[in-house]
Amino acid sequence: MFQKNELTVGRYLFNCLNSEGVSEIFGVPGDYNFTLLDNLEKDERINFVNCRNELNAGYATDAYARIKGLGVMITTFGVGELNACNAIAGSYSECIPVIHIVGAPKTMLQMEHRKMHHTLMNGDYSVYENIYKNITEYTAVITKDNAQIEIPIAIQKAKEMKKPVYLVIAIDVVDQPVTKREANLPKPQTNKNSLQLALNNIKQVINQAQKPILLPDIMVSRYNLQAVVENLADKMDIPVATMMTGKGSFNESHKNYIGLYAGRWGSLEVKDFVESCDCILAIGPIWSDYNTGSFSAQLNPVNIIEIQHNYVKVGMSVYENVLMEDLLNELVKVVDKKSFPIPNMKMIYTENGASNGNDQISSVYYYPKLQKFIKEDDIVIVESGSLPLGMAQVKLPKNVTYISQYNWGSIGYATPATFGACIAAKNRRVVLFTGDGSIQLTAQELSSMIYNGCKPIIFLINNKYYTIEAYLNTPKTTEYNNIPVWDFEKLIEAFGGNAYTARVNTNAELDEAIRQIEIQGKDKMCFVEVNADKMDVPGIVHNVHTMIEEMEKQKLN
Repeated sequence: MFQKNELTVGRYLFNCLNSEGVSEIFGVPGDYNFTLLDNLEKDERINFVNCRNELNAGYATDAYARIKGLGVMITTFGVGELNACNAIAGSYSECIPVIHIVGAPKTMLQMEHRKMHHTLMNGDYSVYENIYKNITEYTAVITKDNAQIEIPIAIQKAKEMKKPVYLVIAIDVVDQPVTKREANLPKPQTNKNSLQLALNNIKQVINQAQKPILLPDIMVSRYNLQAVVENLADKMDIPVATMMTGKGSFNESHKNYIGLYAGRWGSLEVKDFVESCDCILAIGPIWSDYNTGSFSAQLNPVNIIEIQHNYVKVGMSVYENVLMEDLLNELVKVVDKKSFPIPNMKMIYTENGASNGNDQISSVYYYPKLQKFIKEDDIVIVESGSLPLGMAQVKLPKNVTYISQYNWGSIGYATPATFGACIAAKNRRVVLFTGDGSIQLTAQELSSMIYNGCKPIIFLINNKYYTIEAYLNTPKTTEYNNIPVWDFEKLIEAFGGNAYTARVNTNAELDEAIRQIEIQGKDKMCFVEVNADKMDVPGIVHNVHTMIEEMEKQKLN
């Protein structure tokens, strides 16, 4: 018999998570995780947040981690964890620190290779962990003897690498007393010699530059370094642009911000300026198709100073073991005060005063309206499809947390992510922009929001079509991009929602819906369905479409 006050594996696990600031854990109950959830239910510090399925739980955990720095989910063995695979892979691609805890069958049953439910009936209990090794930074099977080593290591890996980790705990292990162990957790350190060499080179390049630009990207927000990057921009008085995945990594209301750089996808004015710069200070970039406009970006590698998580590249010279935070903090100290001309770029979205209120609603009208609607400190969540392209060019106010899956791009992500954001930041306004096709994949989590008293503001662009797929698949005409029509107001009602709902067909109706949100949004969920033409998209999608057409013509020639 175990003593009542003994430190068990379950208690130790939740102690560790609580010390990291985790106050909620998402998941779905299953018979192999009952002891985990029993322990969690007794823990007054951490609440279990029940989701409608494991995929949605993973998406919610991902958004929670983006806001609070670490997210945790619990699923059951096999069916539960495999349901969450897509979400965990997304967290890996998007560099999000998520801890996925799996409750597994009893240890003896595993050792005897029993054919238990939720297994493949082949007696192999390692198969799911082997799958997860490909989409996580670290995996471990927790026992009472290794808990005090493996759990701290997994947490540290998630935090340092900004990647998901995976822990399996058998149902009988949870209540076993831990064996006292001392974990050796060496933290990565900056090599001072490499740091100094990198600083000297960077300073020399900047001093020689006639036309430099600052290009912060995804890792700035992942490592929470927005403040030091803004300090650098202030000291150098240098133009700043962001790429797609870097949306939210820099204060877009800053006087030096010139807009989105996305190769030929975005503003050609911004493109021409960035590509004419003789020094590009790129902080945490990913040179992906989204960030480079299908690799249409024309940046000279010799002119790029690339600052990554643990190395720096100045032109062709590489300096290893230099942590981004250390480099930036030192660079702000040593860089000379300068002042470079800031180009006056045209805003992409401006309100059209000549628009008729009775006109059919379109992106030409609603993007400027939504840009004006977003406030300081909002959490803005954007679904995959045409929306992240259009929203990338919205100029955000100060301190907005911007969440979108530019790298992974799994449709359906944003609705459960909105739930996770509401749980993570109960006192902030959460605004979701989604589409009719995407929400049909994960609409169940609207029920979770209503059940938990969440009050997000949801704009659903309903064009009754997979519009982005149609543009990407040009010039083919297909049937498979058609989708069924849902009555969303009745859906909200069926989920038990005390919500403000509106269907918007004209410009004037959108104006009225926004006015009502300002009145009713403090007390209830707001759900606005914007009915647009099925091929209505922002200008940036037309740019993408034009590039695809040109590429198709080149193939034929």
